[in-house]
Amino acid sequence: MPLTGQVAIITGCGGGIGRATALKLASLGASIVVNDVNEAAAGSVAEEVRATGREALVSPASVTDPAAVEGMVQAALERWSRLDILVNNAGITRDALLLRMSEEQWDTVLNINLKGAFLCTRAAVKPMVRARYGRIINMASVVGASGNAGQANYAASKGGLIALTKSVAQELGSRGITCNAVAPGVVDTPMFRALPESVQEEWTARIPVGRAGLPEDVAEAVAFFALPATSYITGQVLHVNGGMYC
Repeated sequence: MPLTGQVAIITGCGGGIGRATALKLASLGASIVVNDVNEAAAGSVAEEVRATGREALVSPASVTDPAAVEGMVQAALERWSRLDILVNNAGITRDALLLRMSEEQWDTVLNINLKGAFLCTRAAVKPMVRARYGRIINMASVVGASGNAGQANYAASKGGLIALTKSVAQELGSRGITCNAVAPGVVDTPMFRALPESVQEEWTARIPVGRAGLPEDVAEAVAFFALPATSYITGQVLHVNGGMYC
């Protein structure tokens, strides 16, 4: 259990990739701060984490609220006196063609997906810098590299997250803190299943391995970057997409 004794905050952790990541890091020994604005969903995941024998703390903080984010980090420190891993997973979509996209749709996606990651990272790196150790993993997306019609806001937020990843890696590498991104492709989550069936089929047909990814596929990549052994890997983007984008 290479993460024994370590503490991880995972945002947007009430289901899908966040839930799978929480369970994966817990299986490697980490205690988990389960963050989600849906407190009931976060509580359910926390119970699953505890069932593995690890500790869990529920945080319903909104990643767009600076004070709530600072409070989430402080709660972790009060409970365990350390913070080793941050997974910026919280994200939403508000799809529309550019000519029909409202400012509200643009702002909401950028605030949660990109500004939220900035706020969480800024808060989390304070104890990490003091400890001279940390692992930050940002949940990007294939469309952050490739773009996608009807998702200008989402693609911009994820492309910005990739740029944030590289900048943080350069700023904090000398402090023993790595920052990397995982960029999933099509993953079988509630967000994907909410798309029209024709769109789901179209996207899945573009995947060379012949299937949508599973949340657990992405969680494995997050766990790789979270390991103490990956201290010489930073500023990188690992695409987990079954070969649909290389």
